[in-house]
Amino acid sequence: MLKGKLYGVGVGPGDKELITVKAARTLERCDIIAVPRTKNGDTAAFDIIEEYVRGKEITELDMPMSKDIPLLEKSYRAAALKLGSLLDKGKDTAFVTLGDPTVYSTYMRINREVLSMGYETEIIPGVTSFCAAAARLNISLCERDEPLVVLPASYESVREGLRLYGTKVLMKPGKDIGSLVGMLAEEDLLENTYAAQRCGMDGERLCRPGDGIDMQGGYFSLMIVKESK
Repeated sequence: MLKGKLYGVGVGPGDKELITVKAARTLERCDIIAVPRTKNGDTAAFDIIEEYVRGKEITELDMPMSKDIPLLEKSYRAAALKLGSLLDKGKDTAFVTLGDPTVYSTYMRINREVLSMGYETEIIPGVTSFCAAAARLNISLCERDEPLVVLPASYESVREGLRLYGTKVLMKPGKDIGSLVGMLAEEDLLENTYAAQRCGMDGERLCRPGDGIDMQGGYFSLMIVKESK
């Protein structure tokens, strides 16, 4: 039997109108939709695509939000094996992920596992959260010679990254956003900082320089630090 193909489908940052035509067509064409599920049962990616996958078989894959490498590797392997069992049946399968699959996405680890098992995969790009946030804030990310620096905000290396020239995007700050705000103040960057929470979703909050960053941290928060002019 011909094996199925795995598609890693970026479904955008949350706004249902920001899913691409190619992503929507891929979802409609695939036999099975694989949805990552966190420990608290959150399936945000599925909420975006629900109208495109009515009547299709849905399989949920447990994806812990953790920095425990052995735990993560175990979950990636389990997800890859489960997907492999579907592909062995000739079922084309779409794994949906928020934003773009190539930017800090769990999917890429699973993609490598599935490729190593001998299956075919394809990545469908999506609108990133920081591009959507910049658009909602009505600002540019970078112009002329400005670099764009994307940083994982919950890691210790973020301070070093903040000192680089260019626009800094701080993604996934975690729950303790207060410490990150403190770091920005210490680096004299608060007056250049924009923030967005749940961009394009219910409960969206946008903060501009001078507003004060008064929001909860978490997976759906980010900050954009603009270079001083």
